[in-house]
Amino acid sequence: MLKEFLTQRIKRGFVRRLNNLKVAQVAQLVARNSPTPSGAPIVFFKASTGIDDLSWNSGFHLLTSWAFRLQGIPVAYFACNAGMSKCVLGTNRDHPQKEPPCKSCIYQSRTLYTGTQVHKEAGTFVNWFDFQRDPELVTRISQLSVPELSTFHFQTIPLGPLCLPGLRWVLRIHHLNDDENTRYLFREYILSAWNVARKFADFLDQVQPRAVLVFNGQFFPEATARYVAHQRGLRVITHEVGLQPATAYFTEGEATAYPIHIPDDFEMSEEQNAKLDAYLARRFQGDFTMAGIKFWADMKGLDESFLKKAAGFKQIVPIFTNVIFDTSQPHANTVFEDMFEWLDAVLEVIRAHPETLFVIRAHPDELRVRKASRETVGGWVEARCVTDLSNVVFVAPNETLSSYELILKSKFVMVYNSTIGLEASIMGAAVLCAGRARFTQYPTVFFPQTVEEQKKKLEEFLSAERIEVPAEFKRNARRFLYYQLYRTSLPFGEFLEPSVRTTQTRLKSFTLDELVNAKTIQVIKKGLLEDGDFLLEEVSK
Repeated sequence: MLKEFLTQRIKRGFVRRLNNLKVAQVAQLVARNSPTPSGAPIVFFKASTGIDDLSWNSGFHLLTSWAFRLQGIPVAYFACNAGMSKCVLGTNRDHPQKEPPCKSCIYQSRTLYTGTQVHKEAGTFVNWFDFQRDPELVTRISQLSVPELSTFHFQTIPLGPLCLPGLRWVLRIHHLNDDENTRYLFREYILSAWNVARKFADFLDQVQPRAVLVFNGQFFPEATARYVAHQRGLRVITHEVGLQPATAYFTEGEATAYPIHIPDDFEMSEEQNAKLDAYLARRFQGDFTMAGIKFWADMKGLDESFLKKAAGFKQIVPIFTNVIFDTSQPHANTVFEDMFEWLDAVLEVIRAHPETLFVIRAHPDELRVRKASRETVGGWVEARCVTDLSNVVFVAPNETLSSYELILKSKFVMVYNSTIGLEASIMGAAVLCAGRARFTQYPTVFFPQTVEEQKKKLEEFLSAERIEVPAEFKRNARRFLYYQLYRTSLPFGEFLEPSVRTTQTRLKSFTLDELVNAKTIQVIKKGLLEDGDFLLEEVSK
């Protein structure tokens, strides 16, 4: 095990060095072949898209900026040079006082910007920001509790709320402990966010850009940059990994909320339906990845013991959960305060309906390597003694039971904001959704808007002989998923491929002309410069 770990680490380091050499070489080519830029610049903000390797989002950032520069569009990079006392990716959650790995991070960033000038007069340039502690702010927050820090504002900027999602993400929990380690990290994040706010505000006032591009907007550096830019009336584009492998999603909204505009008159053609069905067939067999991770390589059907147990109940209702600290959760918590509050409400109903078998499925991402949750559904199940109930089956995150077979045998499906709710609607199932999801922006599921309405609808479904599902749910679910897969997921596979660790990427070999003329680059360019929608155009065959 140790030998395998060391071999993998050595291989990863070797591949990273080779990739950095290639990045530097292409960066030099871009610098030499870019025409004199003109016009207001596009700001590319970099603080949370990697530390010592090329992440997918860092790759999207870099390739897009290169392509713009090669077309004479000025680019102003705003990049971290130990500009935060603590950052999200550089935090050691077990030892919060440990210094972040600024040296390796700065080295990686400087590799990306090889050959880029540091003077504004150059048209395209990089501005490195450092960290300066504000004594007044230090005093103001020194004695505050975690709840007080969570709502803290300073000089009109909501620093506490801007830092909260990133803190929850790095600690892998939602309900923060009010202990000194948590308070310490929260204070340092707030001080760092304020430093970003001041430095970035000055930068924007100097360069007067036409737009700002940031990573998803949930971690505090990007959230703060987005807030400051919006204060000045600037367009801010956020980006995230797309639903397809080696793809990106760009939007003027919040990337983690995934806003999509689908024309009312859009109807899927026979060819489009066949394309989606082929994707779903693979998905239902477990053949898919999420952000480079393949969760269910060996998906299994419902075993005999489960079917035997289920035969003793009137009906089956699966409950699909989410990862509590995920950056989708701030958008989801509109009806319930959080997912566990929803589960507590559902547990009351479970106890009152012994005739129904409830299958609680934990999300596989709860146990992801290097990203395992510290506040889990399994922990909730144990604390509430849920498995003591004879009408409950708990499916752990590492179990490969087929959720899709489960849906087919169920009376209806319950989700918080999981994507499987969208897929269940496509399968024709009734879906009761408790949190705002990407797909709830269109009528795709039953989504009562208050806690009382949620409870009422759940009781109604449990007692109903038959649940009538509006036809528009399936239609809208298919349309939404099609747009996610084939219109919003912008392909970068010509230029990027998975690295040793599939959550990281490396450059392929390509020419500068291939980059500039890529369909994806043209879509992003139109979106940024002409207020486009960042959607791929479809070519009819």
